[in-house]
Amino acid sequence: MDAFMQAAIDEARQGLAEGGIPIGSVLVHRGRIIGRGHNRRVQQGSAIRHGEMDALENAGRQSAQTYRECVLYTTLSPCAMCSGAILLYGIPKVVIGENQTFLGEEALLRERGVQLEVLHNGECLQLMQAFIAAQPRLWNEDIGE
Repeated sequence: MDAFMQAAIDEARQGLAEGGIPIGSVLVHRGRIIGRGHNRRVQQGSAIRHGEMDALENAGRQSAQTYRECVLYTTLSPCAMCSGAILLYGIPKVVIGENQTFLGEEALLRERGVQLEVLHNGECLQLMQAFIAAQPRLWNEDIGE
């Protein structure tokens, strides 16, 4: 498996171990992780700390040129908020672990020129299926339902 997706999965597992939602992400610039994160809405009482947002925040402030050279890896298809951040910062490529348990704004991202690669990763799918079965109310809160 791709080392960067494995790092995102490791983040997702860490989030689950902390009592949160198992979604992880890493921001990669020129073959090096510059930001990593996981969904911390529960842990921090946050409205916006999805995995992708956490990875972006943990990468710190970057130049526009840096973002244009990055690949964002995420264990789950990006929601509207995270897709907006991808578009805002001009991140050209997103690698998605799975999009069966939640299909985010992939059509919008593609329409706006973002290259998407969906891996259909079994570990990502299992993590989310188990979590949704165990915590349906928390999951629905996280995706705004």
